[in-house]
Amino acid sequence: MGLSQKKVKELKLLAKAEKCEVRGSIIHGRGIYSITNIKEDELICYYVGELINKDESTKRGQIQMQKSEKTGGAAVYIFTLNDEWDLDGNFEWNIARLINHSCSPNTIAYLEDDETKVGIYALKDIKKGSELTFNYGFDVDQYKEHICLCGANNCIGHIVAEDQWKELGKLKKES
Repeated sequence: MGLSQKKVKELKLLAKAEKCEVRGSIIHGRGIYSITNIKEDELICYYVGELINKDESTKRGQIQMQKSEKTGGAAVYIFTLNDEWDLDGNFEWNIARLINHSCSPNTIAYLEDDETKVGIYALKDIKKGSELTFNYGFDVDQYKEHICLCGANNCIGHIVAEDQWKELGKLKKES
């Protein structure tokens, strides 16, 4: 596997994020911030990467996690697309990989029609200088592995899909 030079060039063009920039983040090391006001439903940028199957995704995810445990850097930049495919966005030029999780996100990710890129759209009007966040939507079964540091008023303490928050509450009471 691997990306051809032509594909890298194409993805770099898609990854250009003219409405945002990378800065330090209190949520998790680095984050993405708007450099202009952004309107609700507006396309902000694309999350792009190499299309990989689930076996390759698991292998790369484990390698990235082991590296992050040694270096203290960010963990895994793999975006789940569907039951068969993921995008490995672990490329420096893919700044969308640095969008942090929040329990009160201001963006949402949509799989685009060709299923090889993910559009990041504003959930609401976003003021210049705001950190861009979305809900990573992790499964409640692994909540203990994913502590949330978003600091939102409604933060539930773990990175879990919002439709599973009720179940998370039950699990936390039981433990």
